[in-house]
Amino acid sequence: MNQKAEKTRYSDEELEEFRVLIEKKLERAQEQLQFYLDQLSELADNPDAKVKGLDDGIGTAESERLTNMAGRQRRHIQHLENALIRIRNKAYGVCRVTGKLISKERLKAVPHATLSIEAKQNRQRKS
Repeated sequence: MNQKAEKTRYSDEELEEFRVLIEKKLERAQEQLQFYLDQLSELADNPDAKVKGLDDGIGTAESERLTNMAGRQRRHIQHLENALIRIRNKAYGVCRVTGKLISKERLKAVPHATLSIEAKQNRQRKS
């Protein structure tokens, strides 16, 4: 009876490794968001210098593009912050569909993932 039980959660040491990884990504994401917000602020504060030599339509398009990128970055930051909460609760890395551990490789690539590859593929097939 030497069967190894399937792991149901990552060890505290593994969770700490993921926490460090996520905090680094979070810091970079916040810096990127601040860059987008600074660019938007610059466009708003100085409408005449929107983009040198470009007409108003292009300035508006650039403003919309930056607004969309800032929104995506905010959502990314929220996902990373949620992942840190799951680490604190020791629920990090568990697929919300299958209840099994998400592979380390997937979590290193997408540290805020809440679905295993298997669950994500099944969900995409149903869509």
